[in-house]
Amino acid sequence: MTKTIDKTMSAADVVGQLADGMTIGIGGWGPRRKPMALVREILRSPLKDLTVVAYGGPEVGMLCAAGKVRRLVFGFVSLDVIPLEPYFRQARERGQLEVTELDEGMLQLGLRAAAARLPFLPTRAALGTDVLDRNPHLKTVRSPYDDGEVLLAMPAIPLDAALLHVNESDVLGNTRIDGPDPFFDEWFARAARRCYVSCETLHPRLEDTDLARARSNPFERALVTGVVHAPAGAHPTSCAPAYGWDLPALKSYCASADAEDGFRAYRDEVVGDSEAHYLACIGGLGHVHDLPLPVL
Repeated sequence: MTKTIDKTMSAADVVGQLADGMTIGIGGWGPRRKPMALVREILRSPLKDLTVVAYGGPEVGMLCAAGKVRRLVFGFVSLDVIPLEPYFRQARERGQLEVTELDEGMLQLGLRAAAARLPFLPTRAALGTDVLDRNPHLKTVRSPYDDGEVLLAMPAIPLDAALLHVNESDVLGNTRIDGPDPFFDEWFARAARRCYVSCETLHPRLEDTDLARARSNPFERALVTGVVHAPAGAHPTSCAPAYGWDLPALKSYCASADAEDGFRAYRDEVVGDSEAHYLACIGGLGHVHDLPLPVL
């Protein structure tokens, strides 16, 4: 008899396995498919002194505003139609966090190096730019072949844990991303010692006989430590094709950055003490599933 390994957890269970000082990779891209239900659970916790690695969106600003981030490794922090995340901007301007600002491709290569258990991967990215001036720890290497080209040695970015959000998962950790923007989630998963996935829909078992559907499974279930069923778990970011981003909610969140003690009010009134509180505050699942997909 085959025993099924059930990896389902609650968001609180996931955060309970994280610790102060960890390096946490957060998947998604700007305001798209961020694991916001897991991020909100971190906001409700005492977790602190984190190094966050991300192609950042609102999760970065919220974690910075809550005093959770010591260091940020990032390619950008943006809400797309709102170009610069306001709480991230405040944290930068006030010198409240250490930063490693990278070219988007360099960040991917750092994750890929960690996934391959390599110390670095060579690249031409950043050569001749201010990236090297702002990151003096970065080093160059010379090709050992006849070309002798000097290349940047992008160091590996190993993660203690990765947090991702997907459209579907099963209890075994098989996942499916149905939208057009899987981008680099698989490299977050592969670079991490532990990977936690939240999902819109949870199945007992994903069984694909359609090859096209099977290709939506971006990484092996063996990489997944835990699965959290979190409908609307990416809100206020998008989770195509299920729902788009909630621009009014994002604007309201951004406006709180202009108010004195604005984030405390946002955390208390909107994030609240549970995901049930949050969903009720933003209009429920029906509101989220009615959000139109953005036209890019």
